[in-house]
Amino acid sequence: MARTRAAVMNAQPRCNLPPLPPGRQYRFHVMVKPAGALCNLDCPYCFYLHKSELLGHPRNARLSDALLETHIRQYIEAQTGDEVVFSWQGGEPTVMGLDFFRRVVELQARHRKPGQRIENDLQTNGLLLDDEWVAFLKAHGFVVGLSLDGTRELHDRYRPTKGGEPTFDRVIAAAGRLAAAEVPFALLCVVNRDVARAPLDVYRALRAVPGTFRIQFTPCVETRDFKLRAPGLQRDAAMPPLGTPRTRPEHPLSIVTEWSVDARDYGDFLTTVWREWLAHDFGRLHINVFETAVAQSLGLPAQMCTSGPVCGKAMALEQDGELYACDHFVYPEFRLGNIRELHEGDLAFSQRQTDFGLAKHDSLPGFCRRCPHLNLCWGECPKNRLLRTPDGEAGLNYLCEGLQAFYAQVAQDMPEIRRRLGVPTPGTPTPTNGDTR
Repeated sequence: MARTRAAVMNAQPRCNLPPLPPGRQYRFHVMVKPAGALCNLDCPYCFYLHKSELLGHPRNARLSDALLETHIRQYIEAQTGDEVVFSWQGGEPTVMGLDFFRRVVELQARHRKPGQRIENDLQTNGLLLDDEWVAFLKAHGFVVGLSLDGTRELHDRYRPTKGGEPTFDRVIAAAGRLAAAEVPFALLCVVNRDVARAPLDVYRALRAVPGTFRIQFTPCVETRDFKLRAPGLQRDAAMPPLGTPRTRPEHPLSIVTEWSVDARDYGDFLTTVWREWLAHDFGRLHINVFETAVAQSLGLPAQMCTSGPVCGKAMALEQDGELYACDHFVYPEFRLGNIRELHEGDLAFSQRQTDFGLAKHDSLPGFCRRCPHLNLCWGECPKNRLLRTPDGEAGLNYLCEGLQAFYAQVAQDMPEIRRRLGVPTPGTPTPTNGDTR
């Protein structure tokens, strides 16, 4: 006899998180991979396409309806804030089809707590975004991330279809549909070795896309053995010292792939685009790296996990229900558990995940702790800690040279930014209207 829905729900893992003191909330973020690594593109720099083989997933494996509901229910149950943000990525999530996402919003409405706001964001290459898709995204308030690597030539070089066909025009067409329907979307640009060497061409091409309100620059850094070995598991002795030839992607024995961004080029890219943005687009166009640098310079919290002192509140859920410590740490060594067996909230706040997040701070080299830009960087993402410091300590970020150059430019320009924002420079008296009472 088929089990009733109540019986099925009673068999689900229960959340065992203890109550929090008044004013505190349980909040975390999970990036869902409903189609695993399945994608209709064949980007040479993709860090995820190999996951099916690495994790032993069947080809074309998909998130089942039962697991989808398990995730939505547990994700909502475990969070006590007034907003819960669902993120859908891949691979390419739109290969799941519109009916899957119609089911998503149906289940979210079923399990939503009273007074709780549900938000959805979708990271996509845009190839499947026809008018029906865009109408659905508009109707249900989705925010879209659209991948576009700047100019036509650079985008088509690195983002072809499985058959090797160019995709630039199709992405621009998708952006046009989103803009016409007033669906908010951001552009995500992967800053690889070649993109970094054309900063103004890339930025101006992205800026020219009508409708976008935000640009996200993501540095492309992958070790040569990333398909086999998780980041952070490199042997200390194998880490090249800062500034030595093996830290350059063009070196035959480089620590990173040939398409990874060069650290110095990344610094030049950010600094050049920053100057252009500050001169023409400050306050109009949001750029992730710049916004968080300004916020942190003003003493506000980091807006990106990579720039914060600790991490661990952003996990990745694979289509088989396995939860991993981070999107960039989907490797067996960083598996937290399966939501079929343990509640997602208990996994998110487990000691293992807590230790993972704190390790970012606790393993920071002394070289970083003495850096004048520590409060803007905090060693960046742990996945990129591939080098040794000049005094031989392991765990320095691969992008260090470039980030130092960029943050020096930010520090130089902060007095002008404070003036524009009307924020006093630290140590200066606050103007009064003459009333000293």
